[in-house]
Amino acid sequence: MHHFSRSWTALLAAVADIPHEDFERPSGCRGWLVRDLVCHLVIDAQDVLITLVTPADAEPTADAVTYWNLVEPPTGEDPLDALIPRLAAAYGDPGLLTFHLDDVGSAAGRAAELADPAARVRTQGKVLTVGDYLSAYVLEWTLHHLDLIAHLPSAAEPPAETLAAARTALERIAGTAFPSELSDTDALLVGTGRRGPTGAERSALGDLAERLPLVLG
Repeated sequence: MHHFSRSWTALLAAVADIPHEDFERPSGCRGWLVRDLVCHLVIDAQDVLITLVTPADAEPTADAVTYWNLVEPPTGEDPLDALIPRLAAAYGDPGLLTFHLDDVGSAAGRAAELADPAARVRTQGKVLTVGDYLSAYVLEWTLHHLDLIAHLPSAAEPPAETLAAARTALERIAGTAFPSELSDTDALLVGTGRRGPTGAERSALGDLAERLPLVLG
């Protein structure tokens, strides 16, 4: 729960600090501008709010690791992926987009803090405890924070503690640890295919390099 709040608060603050002219810069999500990524975060925040008020009586069928599915890299043909840029452009003024994210995002943050970690919720056909659901989102927020600042060198980076938590989550998904030669940021970027490994990194990764990237869906 702490890592969720920490990572989400840092991400919202990073978005708020981006000059409006930088919303037209590319993000770390292939094919998306910064404004598109911010629009995606609005939808993510809505998903958190919806899930937290969708209780389940059944036993959990997933946890913070198995919440994630390994999928094929995006091709740009997914209808939702194609919708995001059009929706983001419809805002026009970046201030309207940041206002919407702050409004919905703050509500999602408050709902997470008020939720019972042991309660069970249903989302995407899975049942999880609230604690596991929010823990899964630490990886989402941290990766998207890195996406947000990919081409904004002066922007604030994710907190060190949430980078470490996200790395641990990705290692659990991979079923193995990333080599210590890779920083937490590099492990996340290389591990999820946001950039290719250098020669030295590929050597350090060994057999794991053949299993990358881990594309999460």
